[in-house]
Amino acid sequence: MSYVMPKEFAAKMVDAGESKIFMATKDTLIRAFMAGAILALAAAFAVTIAVNTGNFLVASLLFPVGFCMLYLLGFDLLTGVFTLCPLAVIAKRPGCTWNGVFRNWGLVFVGNFAGAMTTAVMMAVIFTMGFSQEPNAVGQKIGVIGESRTVGYAAAGAAGMLTVFVRAVMCNWMVSTGVVAAMMSSSVSGKIMAMWMPILVFFYLGFEHSIVNMFLFPSGIMLGGEFTWFDYLAYNEIPVILGNLVGGLTFVGGMIYMTHFRESPKRNAHLNTDTGVPAE
Repeated sequence: MSYVMPKEFAAKMVDAGESKIFMATKDTLIRAFMAGAILALAAAFAVTIAVNTGNFLVASLLFPVGFCMLYLLGFDLLTGVFTLCPLAVIAKRPGCTWNGVFRNWGLVFVGNFAGAMTTAVMMAVIFTMGFSQEPNAVGQKIGVIGESRTVGYAAAGAAGMLTVFVRAVMCNWMVSTGVVAAMMSSSVSGKIMAMWMPILVFFYLGFEHSIVNMFLFPSGIMLGGEFTWFDYLAYNEIPVILGNLVGGLTFVGGMIYMTHFRESPKRNAHLNTDTGVPAE
């Protein structure tokens, strides 16, 4: 599978963050748009499988196909750049600043949202026969998902907000592991296998992914879900974005950076561990 050692892919993470900070606006927006659109289509695919088979495990096993496609095509998700871009600043790469990081995050957010919304509108047309009929079974399911994960959290008060935030942290722990996993191999098959595993975990456990939700919740509103745009933004999208940022930057980017990119000196096996003097 042409495995790449951790120290090597840690350097690739910093290089990737630097590259994304300096990427042209046009390229950043196009790549983010396509990432949002493809991941949204994968979410629609997974919900369709779950409804048609009644088996959420099968849906979870197949959902990662969208993630693999978008990363093999070189497109960018907000969850991925949350993890990678800050590393270039922390590593003091020339010209890399926090302003550059925030610019990248803002552009990727806009592109992801536009892509996910485009897919949401097209899928809503399909689910409703061009808005001429009631939503089909898949459309109805998407509406229910949106309700339970917006007003459902709101009804639980602070406990609901804590839950959605923690689910978002755990989500980007796994999703950003998938982003990094693509760097662990130099072969296409190795990249796919490595990416597939953490994405399967995140989806089956029902964690909160800001870009998947950019599709599910606007779709739910269009398809008759009993919640509003305010409910979606206040009780899901905003806390999920914050949780995704924390999860990716701490559990993935920060940890790999500290132990593989900035590895501490090895202990001297010939020194007494208590006194620090040469052992006899």
